[in-house]
Amino acid sequence: MATATTPIKVDAATDELVSHAAHFMSRSKKDIVDAAVREYIDAHRDEINAGIKAALGQLNGTDAAAVSLMTGLSADEIDDLGGLPK
Repeated sequence: MATATTPIKVDAATDELVSHAAHFMSRSKKDIVDAAVREYIDAHRDEINAGIKAALGQLNGTDAAAVSLMTGLSADEIDDLGGLPK
C-alpha cells in the first residue's frame, strides 16, 4: 500500500523536542514522530475504542442521528433550527 506524506503542525517547543530526540537518537524527525504517535495510540487504544463504540451506539442509521453526533445538538435542538429535510 502506497503511503502519502502529509505535514503536521506542532508548536515550536514540540518541534525542538522532536529535533533533539532525532539528533541524539540518530533518527529522522519523521521516524521520531511516527514512533511517538504509534506508541501514544497503543497506550490509549482502550480509550479510543470506547469512544468509537460510544459514537456508534448513538447512530441509528438516520440523518438526524449523524447530525446530532457530529454537532453535539440534540434532536430537539436540530428541530428548533429548522430540522432536516424529509
